[in-house]
Amino acid sequence: MKYFIVITILLISFTVKSQILNAESLRKVTDTSGWSGSASVNFALKRNTNDFFTINSDIHVQYKMNKHLVLFKNQVNFEKIEEEKFTNNGISHLRYNYRFHERIAWEFFLQGQYNKVNLIDFRGLAGTGPRFKLTTSENYKFYLGILIMYEQEELSDGTMVSRTVRNSSYLSFSLYPTDRITVVSTTYYQPRISDFSNFRISSQSSLAIDLFSDFAFTINYTFTYDETPALGIPNSQYAFTTGLAYSFD
Repeated sequence: MKYFIVITILLISFTVKSQILNAESLRKVTDTSGWSGSASVNFALKRNTNDFFTINSDIHVQYKMNKHLVLFKNQVNFEKIEEEKFTNNGISHLRYNYRFHERIAWEFFLQGQYNKVNLIDFRGLAGTGPRFKLTTSENYKFYLGILIMYEQEELSDGTMVSRTVRNSSYLSFSLYPTDRITVVSTTYYQPRISDFSNFRISSQSSLAIDLFSDFAFTINYTFTYDETPALGIPNSQYAFTTGLAYSFD
């Protein structure tokens, strides 16, 4: 029954468009081989160029076996802007990890997204690079990733299609102060290789409190900064969301 619920929500999510997602901070940490994942629904009030009321869903399914890890994430958002109209955005992300050392893995990922509010018709990413586990404790875990990615971006502000190569470095940590509380935070730094003054920063922190079997209450805060956004879009944006998450192993 658990698998049926998750697969059903996943199939529904494929029919809707997508948005920016911090895949690393939502990675499900598990030492168990086989399938695992989560599904969550969040409600948000946020502001950038306008005021928004948002409802979003997030699906994560991953498969781990020995040194291999494959994960898929799909996030869908519906937004009401200034009580005048609705829009939607979302993202699909596929990632593969091969752990060739106890504390080092190699990552590959593909990502596609669009965001009507930020005038992004399409942004496609393909990247690869090493991921380092910086700690050995089970009560707290720190990871560092240093990746290179190819980016193709199509904006609806009249500018030309952009094709570039960026660094995509991140620092992520997971804290487990009690058996029922999890804190996860990740910060990305993504400068253009040919021009380091053209960069993006994205930081997301999440608090999950277990309520009962397989369900948790979640609080999430996201901050993003883009040095060269679409025309008319602010450089910095933030979002604060709360909701419920369902997970399975």
